[in-house]
Amino acid sequence: MVAGGRALSRTAEGRVVLVDGALPGERVRVIERRHRGADRGEVVEVLDASPERVAPPCPFVGDGCGGCDWQHATPDLQVRMRLEIVQDALRRLGHLVDPVVRPGPAIPAERSRATIRLAVEGGSLGLRHRASHDVVPIDDCLVAVPELAALLAPGQIEPGEAQELTIRVAAGTGERMILAEPTAEGVVAPDDVSVIGGDELDAGKRRWFFTEIAGVRFRVSARSFLQARTTAAEALVEVVREQLAGAPRGTFVDLYGGIGLFGATVADGRPVIVVERSKSAAADARQNLADQDARVVARAVARWTPSSAAVVVADPARSGLGPDGVRKVVETGAPRLVLISCDAGSLGRDAAALVKAGYRHVESVVVDMFGHTGHVEVVSRFDRSER
Repeated sequence: MVAGGRALSRTAEGRVVLVDGALPGERVRVIERRHRGADRGEVVEVLDASPERVAPPCPFVGDGCGGCDWQHATPDLQVRMRLEIVQDALRRLGHLVDPVVRPGPAIPAERSRATIRLAVEGGSLGLRHRASHDVVPIDDCLVAVPELAALLAPGQIEPGEAQELTIRVAAGTGERMILAEPTAEGVVAPDDVSVIGGDELDAGKRRWFFTEIAGVRFRVSARSFLQARTTAAEALVEVVREQLAGAPRGTFVDLYGGIGLFGATVADGRPVIVVERSKSAAADARQNLADQDARVVARAVARWTPSSAAVVVADPARSGLGPDGVRKVVETGAPRLVLISCDAGSLGRDAAALVKAGYRHVESVVVDMFGHTGHVEVVSRFDRSER
């Protein structure tokens, strides 16, 4: 398995084809399609199956739903494959000889997702088909928490003129919210569900809900990022706290800090600087860190003038830190960096750049935030090498 969740195969001529729906060690027949870089393939027949291949537990997978691409693998195999993907990326892209990679806390894949983004087609709600923009209608979702899944039942939501709906359920408070894009005109939902349109937010209207993570209450605005699984967010907090054990005292810099999740939970009394480009998330962070010694900088990390820090926690987008983010980390002089990566490839590239800049990779912990899928979430510790 390689980054992106596909299986790497070779044709008889030695050409690489990345295959959706295959497992390590299997021999399969595929439909192949040309693609920039490595060609792609989709399994149409399994000739020699892995002993850890199972029937997908969700009926919508058979209809082509692309939400969960690993339901054909046992949960244990999914964990091992994610570890192997991360190890491969750190070796091949990060140029690390023997990287330490281990699994994090176990998180149930099913009935744990508290956010889902649905497409609308012909008045029906659904998820995108594998490898296309077509919509597969659904009336349940195996990975959704019960309070969210209940809204997928027939007659619960009428999408009106919306083209896309993002449904969110708050842990601890039970609040439910729908963000309708581009508009909430005509959207009908149960009375206890807050509905807001993207056009209303663009016009300056505000809407948020409150949720509880790791014992802390957070305000989350309609367009602010929050991990899709509350249990996974709490697992991230737990692992980041572990990686900060023994770190120096002093300023805690939270890059790509969002609503202030890590500053509010693991700073351990240190002064906090949050850097976040999203205006809504930065406003939430100011609210969520109001009782702490904290400053929120509402700008892109690339445009931030670094402050001296003892600790940096960075949770960038899928593209990773990149050259700008690595440079900003280095300029803080922080002896300890905890990097959260949601793509193995970007982690590998960031690791190579950080090592070149004087940091040492200590370990990476793979947190199973995306059960039944090939997506990974990795918490990595880097310590500044003594010169």
